[in-house]
Amino acid sequence: MLRNICRVVLASLFIAYIALAMVYLHFFRSPDNVLCRRVEVVIEKIPGKNYFTATDILERLKAAKVFPVGKRINDVSVAEIEKTLKRDKLIKHAECFKTVGGYIKVKIYQRVPVLRIFSQSGSYYVDSDRNAMPVPDNFAFYVPVASGHIDREYAASALYDFALYLQKDKFWASQIAQIYVTRRREVVLTPVVGDHRIILGKIDNHKEKLDKLHTFYEKGLNKIGWNRYSTINLKYKNQVVCTLVNND
Repeated sequence: MLRNICRVVLASLFIAYIALAMVYLHFFRSPDNVLCRRVEVVIEKIPGKNYFTATDILERLKAAKVFPVGKRINDVSVAEIEKTLKRDKLIKHAECFKTVGGYIKVKIYQRVPVLRIFSQSGSYYVDSDRNAMPVPDNFAFYVPVASGHIDREYAASALYDFALYLQKDKFWASQIAQIYVTRRREVVLTPVVGDHRIILGKIDNHKEKLDKLHTFYEKGLNKIGWNRYSTINLKYKNQVVCTLVNND
């Protein structure tokens, strides 16, 4: 008899527990009633400094009146948060989603500069997607710098490929100070070491020309001196034509 009573009591307690759990989940853990407790911001790093901090992102959401903390999760529009963040031209992509724990997670992907342009059309960077991007306030990136007669199409095509090659090559990344583009789209380089100018000409076969110059540096200038010539011309196939410094 006692054993049967215990079984009935245990069964009743189990049924009551299940009923209470279902009521709790329905009325208190339903997405319609859970309040957003916090926003977690993750910023994908780029070479150099980040444009933003997590605090910057939160302040932007508050200013745009889309800050979700304190709102019901069901009332938070992640699409609106993403739209707000994507208005910033330094942000490549923004992702926002809700979590089971009752908070919002925001992930920011920043634009990566590859080339700095100074031209008649303005000053800007070209990013890793070949798109023009504004120059951030108080930020400077160590990327190739180009000036002269440069339009947006040229900056995003042949000149971009050349700048990317310089940036990825350890020697040339440290050796080339500036790129100048003439009206005929020929390139003149200013080196960090030496007083000469490097006349590269067209840049469609830039690797071959720079390999030739690298050999000349090692076998020529290292022996006779880096300030002996005023120009080093690489325009001609299989030739390095140099102009002596005029000491008159």
